Amino acid sequence: MRKADEAEARTVWLGFAAMCLGMFMAVLDIQVVASSLTAIQGALHIPLSQLGWIQTAYLMAEVVAIPLTGILTRALSLRLLFALATAGFVAASLACALSPDFGFLIGARVAQGFFGGMLIPSVFTAVFVLVPQQQQVLATTLAGIAALLAPTLGPLLGGWLTETQSWHWIFLINILPGAMVAFAVLAFLGREPLDFAALRRLDIATLVLFAVFLAGLQWLLHEGPMHHWRGTPIWGLAAAVGLACIWGIKRALSVSHPFVDLKRFGHRRFAAGCGLSFVLGLGLYGSVYLLSLFLGVVRGHAPLAIGMILVVSGGAQLLTAPVAAWAETRANARLLTAFGFAVFGAGLIANGFTTIRSDFDALFWPQILRGLAMMFCLLPATRLALDGWPQADVAEASGLFNLMRNLGGAIGIAGIDTLLTERTPGHVAALVARLEAGDPAAAALAGLPTRLFHHQPMGPVDPATQSLLEPMVRRAAFTQSCNEAWWVLGGLFLLALLLLPAMARKDQALTSST
Repeated sequence: MRKADEAEARTVWLGFAAMCLGMFMAVLDIQVVASSLTAIQGALHIPLSQLGWIQTAYLMAEVVAIPLTGILTRALSLRLLFALATAGFVAASLACALSPDFGFLIGARVAQGFFGGMLIPSVFTAVFVLVPQQQQVLATTLAGIAALLAPTLGPLLGGWLTETQSWHWIFLINILPGAMVAFAVLAFLGREPLDFAALRRLDIATLVLFAVFLAGLQWLLHEGPMHHWRGTPIWGLAAAVGLACIWGIKRALSVSHPFVDLKRFGHRRFAAGCGLSFVLGLGLYGSVYLLSLFLGVVRGHAPLAIGMILVVSGGAQLLTAPVAAWAETRANARLLTAFGFAVFGAGLIANGFTTIRSDFDALFWPQILRGLAMMFCLLPATRLALDGWPQADVAEASGLFNLMRNLGGAIGIAGIDTLLTERTPGHVAALVARLEAGDPAAAALAGLPTRLFHHQPMGPVDPATQSLLEPMVRRAAFTQSCNEAWWVLGGLFLLALLLLPAMARKDQALTSST
């Protein structure tokens, strides 16, 4: 009997290890494209202002998938849901690799993010459902290592695959491991009864309204600047987004089983924690996206060089994680959160002083600051937000808390695209005017010899010189816009500190809202 129990335990651990590999792939694919964005842009002829869709499509689909995971787990069982989601993730990865154009790639990324979004919460559900209580710490550690390694290695792995093979391989690499994961989960995890009746609790109307709001908001943030926020299509889209938001909130607050339980935001500590999670998403995903754009567009680096620079922040995060985990159980959670957000914000603001010549050395310490701060932003804020919930509600509250981080990332990347699109033309015009007036400071910004500029009008410029100067001016203007985006992100992190007083005391009654 003991041998039978040991054999059963081994098969459970094999199944759980396979699930962790599946989660690793899902987390990896958020950041694996970061170092390859400009390579994909050139291959599929994507406008620079639309490049953010490659990441926001994945993140927004995850935002929709995460709340669905709980009810789908009850309906299909954890085993079957994870296997089907992994198969869908593999198929979507293949579709991404075979994308003939930008629109097809975005559709495939939506599918990839939707299925990948189900893998991440399922692993942490498995910790409590599959693993004996005395081994749950070990299981949580294994899952945590997978979740930490993926964003650390993602940009470097993506850059290496793109440079040594092609950008298609950042998606093709999922095929074989994904198939193995799906097979292992079906083979090693025990069958569970299915409960299709649970699907009746799913409020389709709220789900549709939520999806329309998220997709419409992304579309509005990307398309609005290009149309100067004018015209019937933009105004109609803004109205549709607003109506979907208002109607969705109203319905979520009135039905018995909403797609997202917004009544949880009535708890002050939890609402403030979700606000911090949203801001963390802005900085976490926005900083990687913004830095990869700068390195590709301004510095002209190849994907592997971009990945080698981006890995600095992930490496610092990985090294700091044990220290943050140790401190999180021994120090005041609000003080640790304040430390994390202040240092992360400082790292963002420090990046706001880059020039067209800034490279690995100049970008090293701001990345170190953000990497050191990351786990101090995440762990204590999670404890503050989730502490006090009944055990039955922790999983759903945790899903909503993590959903807010992905939502912040998607909106942050779209907002960065909006800022870059809006601000860069103005910086171009201002730099041209200053150069024509002979301003040596403007010449330094553009990388021109300052000895040729003496605060005197430069006179007519021949077409050959114009064609030489134009890309230099555009790179300098783009750098100025990037700096403004860094300052905005850093300012939001400092403003987020104002949420901490709201987390001073536990709510008197943290009870289920449904």
